[in-house]
Amino acid sequence: MITVMRAGPLTTVQDLGRPGWAHLGVPRSGALDGTALRLANRFVGNLDDAACLETTLLGCTLRFEHAALVAVTGAVAQVDVDRRPVERPYGHQLFEVPAGGVLDVGQASRGVRSYIAVAGGIAVEQVLGSRSTDTLSGLGPERLTDGTVLPVGVPSGAPSLVGEPARIAGELVLGIRLGPRDDWFDPAALFASTYDISPLSNRIGARLAGPALTRTHAGELPSEGVVLGSVQVPSGGQPIIFLADHPTTGGYPVIGVVGDVTPLAQARPGTTVRFRELD
Repeated sequence: MITVMRAGPLTTVQDLGRPGWAHLGVPRSGALDGTALRLANRFVGNLDDAACLETTLLGCTLRFEHAALVAVTGAVAQVDVDRRPVERPYGHQLFEVPAGGVLDVGQASRGVRSYIAVAGGIAVEQVLGSRSTDTLSGLGPERLTDGTVLPVGVPSGAPSLVGEPARIAGELVLGIRLGPRDDWFDPAALFASTYDISPLSNRIGARLAGPALTRTHAGELPSEGVVLGSVQVPSGGQPIIFLADHPTTGGYPVIGVVGDVTPLAQARPGTTVRFRELD
């Protein structure tokens, strides 16, 4: 068992999510930075889709009942075990926590979200085939609070140090495919504009602050389906890029869909975002 001593502002259990349930109104959820989650799992010998912990900006503190092999990936942050910085003999954030040991993942100095993998995985109950916390629908385990106790599975694989962490960029250029409602706007304005990540962003969507997109159509749309990466434009004209916990329908027009939202997982408020059109 692992006991949460300090949960941080938003620490959740995440795996690779529950795709395939949108027809029932259930978003995919899952780790915002799937690359970091897979890497952490490989380091400790788990399958890629094993459940890990996803922290937000300020990390978390955990006490381990039994000794465990642990990896931390994603955001750059100080990692201590029993108040001592962990040694990284292989150049990766892979280490052992002794029985009774306390792991502290501190404030992110670069990026936003750290991923904590434990050999055996976080063994909470699955909901619709996933252990992910969905902050919009409420499916899956509750977000962690101080005192939460988490079960750990039985380690079954060999650790692998193959793979390197993704680079955390200071400016993002996101590829987007226009549609289905790009005819409601002048798409050239989207490509000519520079936006900043808003502090109001979360696991549901990355809100952008910058030049407002002006509609060329009057009236409103009936609700229609939206997918991961949809760039929805509310009445104020400031785009929102939908992330893992996005709704499955929406009534605001979608100007396009971002091909890869993974870089947004580590984009801090104020990060510059520009768009380029995908073929």
